[in-house]
Amino acid sequence: MIFLATLPLFWIMISASRGGHWGAWMPSTISAFEGTCVSIPCRFDFPDELRPAVVHGVWYFNSPYPKNYPPVVFKSRTQVVHESFQGRSRLLGDLGLRNCTLLLSTLSPELGGKYYFRGDLGGYNQYTFSEHSVLDIVNTPNIVVPPEVVAGTEVEVSLLHFVPTREANGHRLGCQAAFPNTTLQFEGYASLDVKYPPVIVEMNSSVEAIEGSHVSLLCGADSNPPPLLTWMRDGMVLREAVAKSLYLDLEEVTPGEDGVYACLAENAYGQDNRTVELSVMYAPWKPTVNGTVVAVEGETVSILCSTQSNPDPILTIFKEKQILATVIYESQLQLELPAVTPEDDGEYWCVAENQYGQRATAFNLSVEFAPIILLESHCAAARDTVQCLCVVKSNPEPSVAFELPSRNVTVNETEREFVYSERSGLLLTSILTIRGQAQAPPRVICTSRNLYGTQSLELPFQGAHRLMWAKIGPVGAVVAFAILIAIVCYITQTRRKKNVTESSSFSGGDNPHVLYSPEFRISGAPDKYESEKQRLGSERRLLGLRGESPELDLSYSHSDLGKRPTKDSYTLTEELAEYAEIRVK
Repeated sequence: MIFLATLPLFWIMISASRGGHWGAWMPSTISAFEGTCVSIPCRFDFPDELRPAVVHGVWYFNSPYPKNYPPVVFKSRTQVVHESFQGRSRLLGDLGLRNCTLLLSTLSPELGGKYYFRGDLGGYNQYTFSEHSVLDIVNTPNIVVPPEVVAGTEVEVSLLHFVPTREANGHRLGCQAAFPNTTLQFEGYASLDVKYPPVIVEMNSSVEAIEGSHVSLLCGADSNPPPLLTWMRDGMVLREAVAKSLYLDLEEVTPGEDGVYACLAENAYGQDNRTVELSVMYAPWKPTVNGTVVAVEGETVSILCSTQSNPDPILTIFKEKQILATVIYESQLQLELPAVTPEDDGEYWCVAENQYGQRATAFNLSVEFAPIILLESHCAAARDTVQCLCVVKSNPEPSVAFELPSRNVTVNETEREFVYSERSGLLLTSILTIRGQAQAPPRVICTSRNLYGTQSLELPFQGAHRLMWAKIGPVGAVVAFAILIAIVCYITQTRRKKNVTESSSFSGGDNPHVLYSPEFRISGAPDKYESEKQRLGSERRLLGLRGESPELDLSYSHSDLGKRPTKDSYTLTEELAEYAEIRVK
């Protein structure tokens, strides 16, 4: 009997490559001693897309076609075989692993012939392979072991031709021949030294590591003789040694070590190589911003924000919490503003983030434009002054001038005695103060200019119809109302007396006239009258704004209101009213 010390001899074979189609491999001829056993090595393949749950098979004798009813040597489904093979056939291979190796024992001459294998995957997926083995029953042993056996190369041992595999290396081959009715026996052994090229059998799959962590890459190969293992990256040798396995240790990895690493295994019979990708995960770098930062109104602005990270980040550009542009898993973000306006001026942020962190960069866009005088610009009366407010939005900062056409006077912000200016961002607020203004609201024109243009606006006077009452104040209003009532009463009484006396020359000598004279002095308050005249005189220069001030007529009316407390509508402070002042131009 021919046998292996640990495995049957004919179990030694080369694995067939997966072709993805119906196909089989087995030796075309095989010889065996009569009365012994023989193993017919067999390997088959089928389309990968079939993916059967269970694989069955049938061995036929001398014919491949079931319709010819050939003798069944072996059948995995029922174990029902031809009577010639009962108790003499057994499947050594695992059909699930596409191994169809057949063992025949107690060989006799009638078993010599052709052996065909048929794969059964269920349903219509059945196929009889045209490849077959011819079994030759011999009775003369002859063992010859070649000096060098190379995996994948066909060899002949004891008249048996087969292709050894790497798994057969080191196995013992034994041969025993016994002739019937004699005591003559032949028995021999030989160890197979199968040479084969390296195959990398152990290696990391793709590796992900966080920046700063430790990484160990492993490469292991099977070959005879042992291989030279080499770790490389970008063509540079990192480590090498003659060994079955080799580690490459990377301490505190950085983004610069991200990339593809290759392991090469080689000996005199060939080589093999595989690669592994190391992906170093890290938070985004601080974004960089390239593009226009100063633009003129109406121009197109393009801003590019870029960063580096692994995985790629979410990039967002926003202004004042409003998102303007965003991309997901991209390293660059382009912001396009087709025609910038003053509202586009301001601070922007570019933010990059992934699961490992967030970084942001601020940048400013300055939009330059001609001055715009805002609608809140106006003039208003306040006590003895008129304040004119001119609010201008522009970039760069404009010059502002106030013009009073009726007096042919122009005042700008350099004359700080009359004009106060304050800038906040793009807004410039200039305030013109006119003191001692008379009843009629003045015409004031505000003009603002910079290198991009000029705009003028005649400032509206808020509350112009209330100017007189603003001059009089609430106490004066009460006094004037009292005077009106007194006049009405006087006229009414006069008419009554006229009707009674029927006199057409009635003279109201008994009733005092309402005093209304520019020369009238209020009893008990001469000092206040004089100081008021002096104050008005000192403010003539301010009223005229360096021009000649028109003469002001002052008239006073006195009414004792019992010193009732009142509230000044401007200062909101309580005063004791003894008299009211009326000034009329």
